[in-house]
Amino acid sequence: MDIPATITCIDCGADAHRLTPEPEDGWEVGDIVAYRCAGCLDRWDLVVADPEESARSEAAAFDLRQWLADRQSGNTGA
Repeated sequence: MDIPATITCIDCGADAHRLTPEPEDGWEVGDIVAYRCAGCLDRWDLVVADPEESARSEAAAFDLRQWLADRQSGNTGA
């Protein structure tokens, strides 16, 4: 599983660098990966997810923007 060395901080937009070294046996679902933002110094602890499970949950995710647009247009979907 490919875990990036840097991510973008959602708070300030700067690069957050990985603190957690890669395990000898590689990353597994459920591992926790810590990042520290170079800009605001926030720490992010992320859980490695199953890519297939993530794709399924994203497909089934509730789309708030679409729901609001439907309400404004009077389309209730019923």
